[in-house]
Amino acid sequence: MNVVLYGATGMIGSRILNELISRGHTVAAVVRDPSRVPQNSVVKAVKGDLLDTASVAATVKGADAVISAYNPGQNAAAIVDATRSLIVGLEQAGVKRLIEVGGAGSLFVAPNVRVVDAPDFPAAWKEIALAHGDALDVLRTANLDWTYFSPAAVIQPGQRTGKFRLGLDNLITDANGSSQISAEDYAIALGDELEHPKHIKQRFTIGY
Repeated sequence: MNVVLYGATGMIGSRILNELISRGHTVAAVVRDPSRVPQNSVVKAVKGDLLDTASVAATVKGADAVISAYNPGQNAAAIVDATRSLIVGLEQAGVKRLIEVGGAGSLFVAPNVRVVDAPDFPAAWKEIALAHGDALDVLRTANLDWTYFSPAAVIQPGQRTGKFRLGLDNLITDANGSSQISAEDYAIALGDELEHPKHIKQRFTIGY
């Protein structure tokens, strides 16, 4: 497939890029600094602005799918603006498939209780967690074949094991109550969803 990947040099995005390369996809890696994109014959480094709808439309035109691993940094609200920009840009370019790397905060740990609502949820992460939830709400209004992929509560560099569990809206935890996934295994599941869609117009999640 011809895939456009936003945020290709981030912690999660770089693992997604490696996974796409290993599966033989052609990737336009859209980043702020193209010099940071690894040299590869199937990867084209593109400088683009996810918050500029016209830039998005021009960049994604002709793509089979778009993946956003955008990290808004300190400006949490930008994740919502980026999602809106993606929706409009894809619609203008005639591209239907969008997979967005989401957050875990809007997953449920009990009926009507989200991760972000828990009393022990870290205050420093609350703003970005709520913003990711707002982005999911925006996606749900889109006339696209979108998928929102929430990671486990903890996602970090690790092993590519290929052994994990998938779910929909509930946080996945292990027998000890821990919710974790490696960025490498997250990338595998995203690649699977890209190639064999099972969660069109849905959120899904992953964990060990």
